Parts: sequence; C-alpha cells; structure tokens
Amino acid sequence: MRVCVTGADGFIGSHLVEKLVARGEKVKAFVYYNSFNSWGWLDQLPRSILQEVEVFAGDIRDPNGVREAVKGMEAVYHLAALIAIPFSYHSPDSYVDTNVKGTLNVLQAAKALETSRVLITSTSEVYGTAQYVPIDEKHPFQGQSPYSATKIGADRLAESFYRSFDMPITIVRPFNTYGPRQSARAVIPTIISQLLAGQKQIKLGSLTPTRDFNYVKDTVNGFYQIANSDLTIGEEINIATQQEISIGALAQEIIRQINPDAELVCDEQRLRPENSEVNRLLGSNEKIRKLTGWTPSYTLEQGIRETVDWVRNNLNAYKADIYNI
Repeated sequence: MRVCVTGADGFIGSHLVEKLVARGEKVKAFVYYNSFNSWGWLDQLPRSILQEVEVFAGDIRDPNGVREAVKGMEAVYHLAALIAIPFSYHSPDSYVDTNVKGTLNVLQAAKALETSRVLITSTSEVYGTAQYVPIDEKHPFQGQSPYSATKIGADRLAESFYRSFDMPITIVRPFNTYGPRQSARAVIPTIISQLLAGQKQIKLGSLTPTRDFNYVKDTVNGFYQIANSDLTIGEEINIATQQEISIGALAQEIIRQINPDAELVCDEQRLRPENSEVNRLLGSNEKIRKLTGWTPSYTLEQGIRETVDWVRNNLNAYKADIYNI
C-alpha cells in the first residue's frame, strides 16, 4: 500500500516507518519542516531503509501541505502531535493548533481525497485518573492537562467525521509507550540517561502514579494490525499490556539494571499540579485482542534492557543534567 505517516520524525513514528518498510509498504514520511533539514529520528535509520522512504517536509498546521502529503495515499497514520504535558501548561495555544487543527487538516484532506484508511493517534491521557480498571474504551474522558484536552478534542473530531461522512477512521489509543529513540521528556529515558551519565541521585516527580507501559515495537505492531483489519473501522482501540507498575517501582527496576547504588529524590519542579496528575492508568486490551489478535511480545524487563542498551550508545542525544519538559 501507499501510506503516509505524519509525525514520522518522532519517536513512535520513526519506528512505525521502519515497520511499514519492512512489510513492503510504500511510505511517505511527513516530517516537520525546519531550516536545519533535520528529519528527526528518521536521520538515525539505516540508509537501506531511508532509501525506500519518500520524505515530505511540511507543517501539520498547514492544510495545504497536509493535502499535498495525503494526495495519492491509500492510508494515513496520523501521529504528528505536541505531546509533552508540562509544556502544555504554559503554551496551550500551540497544542490546539497542532493537535486539534492539525488533526482536522488530516481529516479534511482524507475526506476530499477519499483515502481508504485513516488512523488517528490518541493517548491514554484522555481517560485521566482511572475511575475503574482495567480502563476499556467506554471509560469516561477527563482533560487533566491542556495536552489531554486537545487530544480529546482531536478524537471527537475524528469520531464526527466517521459518523457524519462514513469515513474509514480508527482511533488508536496507545498507553505509555517507551523504547529506543524516546526523548527525555518521558520518564523511562529520563531515569536511564541520568543513571548512565553517572548521577547518583535520580531526580523524578511523584513516584506513586501507576502506568501501563508498551514497548515501542509492540505499539507499532498494534498500529499495523489495526490498519489491516476491516473490523476496526469506526472503533476506538486501546493498545495496552493490561499490567501496571508504579513510577517508583519502575525506577527501582532500572536502577537495578544499571547502578544499584543510586537513589531516588523528589524534584519539586517535576511534580504536576495536584488535580492534573493522572494517578492510575491500567488499560484493557480485550478489544484489540478480539479484533486483531494482537498481543504484546515484550516484557517490561526485556523492553527496558533494549532501551538501556540504545541510550548507552546514544547518550549524547540527552541532556541528563536538566529537566526536559
């Protein structure tokens, strides 16, 4: 198939491009235009993969560029988004422009061009703190940060285009994804990079919240299987392991693997406002299993080990001595 991946220069997007090329898809990688001619994490892919990819530099906020990128594509995987929660506290306008209007641009282009499949990327943050577990797709939504609020808005726009125009749309909702090439604004590379930089005191925010962590290869496999099942059209689908771990226990596992002598300390600037902190995320994967047969292949221990190995070989990509928002 001819497929467009928006946000292809990002963490999950770059892994998805690898997956699709390996499966023989003809990939157009939509990356964020910049004067450095940087293709983000795509720059790290082997030449043998990149030579199979058509790179399109643009801005998801611009409807004209989005339409040009989607033209001729049979499927669109829409991953482009602003994702960091702390940054959304002081720059919410940019999240509306990117996450809501950017998604609208993709939907409008796909509608006009009659694209055969459209996958809109959501986030487990749209659920807020769990009101019951495991969190299934019928769980209420709660915008506990400007970031999550804009993702709720984008999801509901996607639903409206499915219901109003009978478009072949699926909302894909990964729980916390981690792995190689993730930025230090996420907790796992934050812990790993501090440890590998030789720090003995590992600075984190709250240690009590729980999360359901997907290894990135499992996440992109979920995307692929969802896109290749007609049963998923018109659905909202979690990608989750259906297992949870507290941030404190997660940090101790990473410390055990790298430097057992290190200790955790609470850094106040890393704490979310009390009513904004999502205290528990544990996702149900019953729906994705039923519709696609997807199951996770990596344990948390295996995934962390692979992530540690990658960060160790790419430590210069991280500024471990500062708080990355």
